[in-house]
Formats: sequence, structure tokens, C-alpha cells
Amino acid sequence: MSDNRTPERLAVAKTYKLYIGGSFPRSESGRVYPVHDGQGAFLANAAQASRKDVRDAVAAARKAFGSWSGATAYNRGQVLFRIAEVMEGRREQFAAEIVAAEGLSHDQALSTVDQAVDRMVWYAGWTDKISMVLGAANPVAGPYFSFSVPEPTGVVGVLAPQDSALLGLVSVVAPVIAAGNTCVVVASADRPLPAVTFAEVLATSDVPGGVVNVLTGQAAELAPWLAAHADVNALDPTGAPAELRTELARAAADTVKRVLPVRGEPDWAREPDLQRLRAFTEVKTVWHPVGT
Repeated sequence: MSDNRTPERLAVAKTYKLYIGGSFPRSESGRVYPVHDGQGAFLANAAQASRKDVRDAVAAARKAFGSWSGATAYNRGQVLFRIAEVMEGRREQFAAEIVAAEGLSHDQALSTVDQAVDRMVWYAGWTDKISMVLGAANPVAGPYFSFSVPEPTGVVGVLAPQDSALLGLVSVVAPVIAAGNTCVVVASADRPLPAVTFAEVLATSDVPGGVVNVLTGQAAELAPWLAAHADVNALDPTGAPAELRTELARAAADTVKRVLPVRGEPDWAREPDLQRLRAFTEVKTVWHPVGT
């Protein structure tokens, strides 16, 4: 009698790459590291970024800044909304990765994905309101108009949360790009797969290459290079080890970077506010004579 049983299929072992300038390169160093789930089972390999990868990502972010900051606020809102749409289409994939990474139940993971999508939509709605809320027409005693206008800070280095692999990631990236900045993001080292999938979402949305650059690897290794880089204008140290934050602030001060104050990792499920939008904008005051 013939045996018609289907032979057992071997899973394809994946090695994920970085996301820099709209492309998916390997790490310049050639290094990778294994990613495991909460029970220690192997999931995939992830690229381990190096100092050179940080420099390449900053260069890509700087190149993209002019066109992204110069786009209309309405257009940036459309792009962020498109990111949310594509994330919604990958809802089950994100949920499966969160289950493996964070040990949540399937229903809890789906709820987390929904919150991340809603968070992106929330910031998409703010892109064309930042100027009205954070700007002002200033009263002056003289024949002048005086306006305070918020402008994007520039290239922002973002150390993503280590524990909240998707919701925390979206919560720190969305306000940066909503305000017109570009960024270099160091993903969670132990839970990088949702960030890798998020990078694939960015690549298949309308986000111009270089606006968001995603590096996987060790925050303790990469953060000092971001903090000291002269072409990085601001730093969000949320995902950095607590003992390293003082050193990062000191390195950032050498190039007059704006550093977001961090007092431990917040509850990402809480309703967002304008703190992160405000943190990565600069206010320019314009004076103009009346009648000319």
C-alpha cells in the first residue's frame, strides 16, 4: 500500500535586514543575531547594525528632510493615514509577532495592533493643525505683524522602547514625522520583528525613502553614535538603558541637540498628547511691517 502522507515541510529560516533610505541593506559589518520568542524558541535572524550603518541612516534622513519638511501638512497627513491603512492590512501578522515577542494572548495582541493603527491615525489628523495650535499671532505695540511659526527640528535620533515592540514604536515615530522631521530609529533589540514588519509597511506605503530609517541591534552600542553625530538635531532616548541617558545627554550637548526628557518608559496605552509633537519643533518668530 502506498504512503500518501505529505512530507513534513521545513520552515524557511529568515534573516531580516535594515531599512535605510527606502532600501533593505545588510549591515555593513555583516553581523546578525538570533531573535527568540518568550520561551526561547528561535524565530529569525536580525541584522546587527554598526556605527557605519548609523552614519548611512543619518545621511539618508538628512537627504530626505528637505522634501519631507517642505511638503504640505495635508500631504504629510495623507501619508501617515496610508501607513495606518497598510498596517491594518497586516493586522494578523503584527499580532502573531507581538504574541511571540511580548507573550500576550492573541486577543490582547490584536488590541495592541488596533491601538497602534489608531495612534498613527491620530497623528495623521494633527499634521495640519500643528501650526494653528503651536503657533500664534503675537500682539505688538507698533506698526508690525508678529507671528510665531512652528518648524520641524530636522533629523531626530529615536531609541524605540525595548518592551512595547509595536505600539511604543509607533508612539515615538509618528509624532516625529507628523511634525515634518525625518528620523533614524533603533528598534527593540530583543523584540525587533514588529519593527521589521513596520519597515516593510513604510516601504509599501507612500513614505519617501529616508524619512524613516530602521536599524536593528543593540541600543547601548548605537545610541552614543547617534547622540554624538553632528548632523542629528534631536534625540529621543526612551529606549536607551537608564544608566546611559546621562552620557547621551552630555554627548548631545556637544552639538547642541534637543534631548527629550525621559523619566522611565510611559504607559503607551494611554491617550497621546502634544508633548512629542512640541518637543521636535522649533518656533520661528517673524516680524513684518504693516502696510508693506
